[in-house]
Amino acid sequence: MNKLLLTDLNTEQQNAVTTDSQYTIVLAGAGSGKTRVLVHRIAWLCLEKNYSPNSIFAVTFTNKAAAEMQERIRALVGEGYYTSMWIGTFHGLTHRLLRMFSEQANLPANFQLIDTEDQNRLVKRIFRELKIDEKQWSSKECVAFISTQKEKGLRADAIVAEDPKQVMWQNIYRDYQAICDRVGYVDFSELILRTYELLCRNQDVLHYCQQRFANILIDEFQDTNQIQYRLVQKLAGTTANVMIVGDDDQSIYSWRGANADNLQLFINDYPETEIIRLEQNYRSTSTILDAANKLIANNLNRLGKNLWTDSGIGEKISLYIGFNDIDEARFVVGEIKKRHIEGQPYSSCAILYRNNVQSRIFEDTLLQAGLPYQIYGSIRFYERQEVKLALAYLRLLHDHNNDMAFETTVNTPTRGIGNVTLDKVKLTAKQNNISLWDASLMLIQTNGLTERQRSGISRFLELMESIYDEVGLLPFYKQLEAIIKLSGVLQMYEQEPGIKGQSRLENLEELVSAAEQFYGANENTVIEDGESGETLTVLESFLAHTSLESRDVIKEQDSVQLMTLHSAKGLEFDNVFIVGLEEGIFPAQRSMQEVDKMEEERRLAYVGITRARKHLTLTLCELRRLYGRDERNLPSRFLAELPIENLNEISYRGMISVPETRHKQLNENEQFINNRKNSYQKKVRENDGYILGRKVKHQRFGEGTIINLDGEGDHRRIQIAFVNEGIKWLVIKLANLTLI
Repeated sequence: MNKLLLTDLNTEQQNAVTTDSQYTIVLAGAGSGKTRVLVHRIAWLCLEKNYSPNSIFAVTFTNKAAAEMQERIRALVGEGYYTSMWIGTFHGLTHRLLRMFSEQANLPANFQLIDTEDQNRLVKRIFRELKIDEKQWSSKECVAFISTQKEKGLRADAIVAEDPKQVMWQNIYRDYQAICDRVGYVDFSELILRTYELLCRNQDVLHYCQQRFANILIDEFQDTNQIQYRLVQKLAGTTANVMIVGDDDQSIYSWRGANADNLQLFINDYPETEIIRLEQNYRSTSTILDAANKLIANNLNRLGKNLWTDSGIGEKISLYIGFNDIDEARFVVGEIKKRHIEGQPYSSCAILYRNNVQSRIFEDTLLQAGLPYQIYGSIRFYERQEVKLALAYLRLLHDHNNDMAFETTVNTPTRGIGNVTLDKVKLTAKQNNISLWDASLMLIQTNGLTERQRSGISRFLELMESIYDEVGLLPFYKQLEAIIKLSGVLQMYEQEPGIKGQSRLENLEELVSAAEQFYGANENTVIEDGESGETLTVLESFLAHTSLESRDVIKEQDSVQLMTLHSAKGLEFDNVFIVGLEEGIFPAQRSMQEVDKMEEERRLAYVGITRARKHLTLTLCELRRLYGRDERNLPSRFLAELPIENLNEISYRGMISVPETRHKQLNENEQFINNRKNSYQKKVRENDGYILGRKVKHQRFGEGTIINLDGEGDHRRIQIAFVNEGIKWLVIKLANLTLI
């Protein structure tokens, strides 16, 4: 037995690594070392059980997780073992299969991946052809409908439409897919559905996959959707060893098709499944874990587990109740500044919120304080406008039949080719079932364009041909650098004023650098299968990489991390601030009437809490300006579900009272909310027109906003944030203020 593979694993982790069960669920709590278990399991199968590395099919849910797993496996088993394993995301691995078996999947060998923006553009084109009013109907909603149906495994003809809108979406889905099939476009949902259909339809391909992939490992199984689950079943057949790793308490993506019930469904489909629970947490303090456990225990539909740690009790959870959202943001930023002064990097601090709209006030406050910050999950590098434009030129240079690339580049920079000209080209392409490039040539040759139209189109086609003649034999990263200059893209962005234009130029430089690095690392072929011999050229692989890649390649800076709670999954930080813990915000208003949705909101809170390693701070405020309105929200019910003895309120006055006895009529939730109601009512009685958020004017200091109140009677004071004079405390009786 290779004991090195079991070194430093706890008993449950060792059981998961060495199990001989054909079907295994590893119920892995947050911070319980599931990646370590998966990596050691793969190494165990190869080194101890003598399975070929070719037999490994391991799925993660992000490219970052896949890269981490690949690196750790390489360190354990060595380069020779590692290279023939299939490790990646569902999208990455199905893309690889479709490249290998493109002919059997009825796809051109050079099929192109398209993203959501490309899908939206294609649907808008169909809208125009069908004369659908884009102001009345949302193309984004239609794209979401198509993706959802594909995630359910449904083609357009299989949908049972429930209303006139769905009938229209169904028809557009049919037209959309017909265009994709004709020109060789594949969207992300199509990757998985097309692979599943291939396995169902082609017995030779199915036999190859089932014979090869004897060991299937799926991470984050609670986040799989219907078609992904069916794909796993198809690949596994009756002979593969299947290990799924998941945590039903962290299922937070139902809104994008994830089905937490897949864990229970797997147990039902494979009754002999062994369940191994990983409950020892290596991330957080016991105070944080106790709070998380008590919170999630309020959910009814759980497979059940209880996180614990031997790393110490740690500090109490801080609870701050601000007067308003400005006060809340200033408190959080102030705490971050303190921690930085103490020697902690800004990147150790994360501000988590339920909705993106909440980020604005924290961004403003961080800017005012001069603290660097980064919004995690903002526009990804390869999705930036200038990057997509340069890549579209590269695609079109090598594939004139790429309609999406043609449409993107033909009039950018502007060449006087308007919508009328493009519509004529598109109509010709559709009528003759040819590409936009070939339709342009046809119109030029048959004099189907006006002199001005022909001039613009001709100049573009000649430009692309001349660029290819000049750089076509160079390595593709040099082609990319030349295209950016020769096409006019560089000059266009050089003329864009300010920091935005400079940022675009820097991104283009970074793109060429990324292309050069990719070329250097993969000079010969990138995707090569030892059994089938199927390969991609380095250029084809780079273009696929840019479509599938989700990591940003912008240079990292030590900065405060801002993100939604959904984006925080899989991450961890020493200092976590969960903000806006108020009813209607978190939990969200739309989830408060349905038990299932409320349970998912609670799981989201659980995910947020378990991101914290050392310090957790929860914040809310009494007055919040949101969507142009002032709102007074009650505290989130989740606060009352936490153990009060683990909380340390650090706001201006005690608002949470520990019940004298657990036998009082009011439970903790009602007691907490009742205390807050009384506080609000007391403030309303006292304010005399001076309320939080009210604008006032002072003869000397000018205009400002009330952000704090204190005291009673003649000694009542208010704290005002003046536009030009900063923040000041004033006694109301003496200040001679004017209410605005």
